Amino acid sequence: MSNKDDSKLIPGGKGGVFNEISIRLRLIWRLLLDRRVNPLLKLLPLGSLLYLFIPDVLPGPIDDAALLSLLSYVFVELCPKDVVQEHMDELTNVIEGEWREIEE
Repeated sequence: MSNKDDSKLIPGGKGGVFNEISIRLRLIWRLLLDRRVNPLLKLLPLGSLLYLFIPDVLPGPIDDAALLSLLSYVFVELCPKDVVQEHMDELTNVIEGEWREIEE
């Protein structure tokens, strides 16, 4: 089992919707734990999660998903750019490598 030369084990910038959602959630979690982010900003994602447990005016999950998405986007945009970039670099770091067969 061999792959092309100079290939990456995990291609950067690719991976689909679930990979992007996973990275975004981990970024938000890291920003919530980071002391360099304003504590008042941290209320945005926490408030959006609280909204999930409050009875809705509009039925259905669409408004919940839209609000969750909007507030998480606003939270990341309002955080310091250098802090966000630092965490994104760590989350999307790709380790170069090659596949090799295991000899038995």
